Amino acid sequence: MADIAPSDRLIFALDVPDAAQARQLVERLDDTVTFYKVGLELAMAPGYFELVDWLKTRGKKVFVDVKLFDVPATVAAAVRRLSARDVDFITVHGNQAVMEAAAGARSGSARILAVTALTSLDQGDLDDMGFACDIETLVLSRARRALAAGCDGVVSSGMEIARLRAHAPDKLITVTPGIRPVHNDERPPDDQKRVMTPTQAITAGADYLVVGRPIRDADDPGAAAAAIQAEIAQALTPHQPA
Repeated sequence: MADIAPSDRLIFALDVPDAAQARQLVERLDDTVTFYKVGLELAMAPGYFELVDWLKTRGKKVFVDVKLFDVPATVAAAVRRLSARDVDFITVHGNQAVMEAAAGARSGSARILAVTALTSLDQGDLDDMGFACDIETLVLSRARRALAAGCDGVVSSGMEIARLRAHAPDKLITVTPGIRPVHNDERPPDDQKRVMTPTQAITAGADYLVVGRPIRDADDPGAAAAAIQAEIAQALTPHQPA
């Protein structure tokens, strides 16, 4: 995925209660952000699809993060409807049949991303849910199954990216949430348990970074986004020998 524009690698999560607040943030961020995630919170509010269309008319890329999980025929129908709106990424969360249905129904610019393990989960959570493996093994297994199903990539914590890159083909798109522009021990990571800085995630091999609260809750969201964009650009710059 070396052909990704550096400015597109930052995906800002529009995790706000309504479309009006989302539009205000987009206008405030202006050209600092080119890629937006619209997730479940906005999907429960009026004007969701109008917001998606509005973002596209402004030349933005759109990541529809609704983690589709239903019978395969229903998931395929939903993917077809979203593809018709020219969205860029769509997340699915399910078994092989669900992922195959989603991949087979996409069209246009839409790319299907399989969710591996939510960044709000840690090993203790997986143990509680009955998974008899560690998180890295689960993520790698999910990634392999997603590619076999025809998906374009995965959503994965940065902590598993290096192993994914070592075992998965370069064509795998990796989208990494849980990004915080500080080291893990410098600030409580709210409900995210497996987090990384932008530099750490890019260095590990992440293609796209999803950032929400560090931008949304900043005193100056535009400045916060610009700082993360600068950090991404720096992480992508090859180090020259002294």
